[in-house]
Amino acid sequence: MASTGLLVVSNIKHLGKSLRSIEKYVSSLYIHLNVAESTSNSSAAAPPVWGRLISQLYANSSSYVGNQIDLRVLVSPLRPGVDGPLKLRKPVDMIFSDAHHPELCDKLRAALNISQPTIFLEDSSSTDLSPQEDSTESHKMYPSVVLGGTFDRIHLGHKIFLTQAVLRTCKRLVVGVTTAAMTKSKTLPDLILPVEERIAQLREFLTDIDSTLQYEIVPIDDPFGPTQHDPDLDMIVVSAETLRGGQKVNELRSGKQLRELDIFVIDIVESNVHDGIHETKISSSNTRIDLLGSRWRKPEPRPHLPARPHIIGLSGGIASGKSKMAERLSKMGAHVIDCDKVAHDVYEPGQVCYELIVQHFGKGILSADGRIDRTKLGPLVFGNPLELQALNGIVWPQLIEEVNRRLDALRAGTVVPQVVVLEAAVLLRAGWESNCHEVWSMIVPPEEAVKRVMERNSLSEEEARKRLSSQVPNHEIVAKSHVIFSSQWDFDFTQKQADRAWKMLNRELDSHHSSSL
Repeated sequence: MASTGLLVVSNIKHLGKSLRSIEKYVSSLYIHLNVAESTSNSSAAAPPVWGRLISQLYANSSSYVGNQIDLRVLVSPLRPGVDGPLKLRKPVDMIFSDAHHPELCDKLRAALNISQPTIFLEDSSSTDLSPQEDSTESHKMYPSVVLGGTFDRIHLGHKIFLTQAVLRTCKRLVVGVTTAAMTKSKTLPDLILPVEERIAQLREFLTDIDSTLQYEIVPIDDPFGPTQHDPDLDMIVVSAETLRGGQKVNELRSGKQLRELDIFVIDIVESNVHDGIHETKISSSNTRIDLLGSRWRKPEPRPHLPARPHIIGLSGGIASGKSKMAERLSKMGAHVIDCDKVAHDVYEPGQVCYELIVQHFGKGILSADGRIDRTKLGPLVFGNPLELQALNGIVWPQLIEEVNRRLDALRAGTVVPQVVVLEAAVLLRAGWESNCHEVWSMIVPPEEAVKRVMERNSLSEEEARKRLSSQVPNHEIVAKSHVIFSSQWDFDFTQKQADRAWKMLNRELDSHHSSSL
């Protein structure tokens, strides 16, 4: 299977048929619009006149092949006078054409050093491409254009947004990319890629579709970025929902005696998923939601652990829904070791852990029957980092020792479970990742966690926040996890995440077992 192809499009109406024919051969596809014979009028051939057609092409492609193919419409060939060779980031393995135009295809094959002959999907040489004039849409081009956004994992909506800006730029395109300081209110903000990675992906995409422009891609910590001080900017591209932001940019520039920018507005691309959880537009938030329950990060090799049982460390903060997820996985067939229950066992009189805790904290933490009363111990450690550290230093070594004893007993049994879930709130803080083949984690927004703790434990907001202050923050949980879940939505959606992860795991384990035979 060729990994990257180039499709010469002469007939937009054939796009669906063409993509369905190609999808089994490629994972990435460049689109070269055959506009050479569409117009002889140089002004009509200015790149912006193709903007609506390109947006239509991107939008329609999702209904044909979904996200299976990384589609990129090339802009540089649309620029009059640009006759140099294409500078593509990926080597092209195959050229396809939806019409019989051998001269153009041979020229592209030579320029891209492709040995395989062109695959013509149709015998006809007709074309239905034409520049789409619209009196309501500006086709003016500008020396310097600016736009901004989060741009987390470039999706179809981003491609339309960015391409419309590229089409209207003659020389310089400035892109502001929001840092973590501006993304805290986003859905699943801890799953947003680092700004450096987002900038790199943007640069790769932009230089791929048009290498003729100068790109300045910069991190921004506020909504205005370079627009508040750059005198050379001419036009800003916004979406329909951020139009007010563009207007505020001009208010700010006017107050600083800077030239106001022309504003070009792009319509929002509607999503075809309407489940009350995903946004109604195509967005990065939807992309992050779709990552839940999938392979977030590849597990590191654990050669010191026996292959069976496959141990999953299930982690997450207070009130994240961790115990409920353990119940779900148990019903699916996993053997669950609840470390909180194991901790109760090692707290029992006669255990080494019991003796050490009483020795450190005194007999005032004991109930009338001589057992450790957690309601008395809790206030001594929550909010007191030194005492909490002392308690953890006593409990964690004893706890993991007991867990390992139970794992050894399972391995020595007549029927060894395929999967063991080690449910442990302290998993990451205690550094027990190396005791597991992989880590699955639950996260919820901090404010949701505060609300749940208040309701569940009948605590004041101050007490709840104090309790949560000792928890591992979500971004650290995400960084050490291989699968992420979030229970911030309804029960059924969390169940779907669990089902997805369990099916994925079983496919991987079955594949590994088959390859080892």
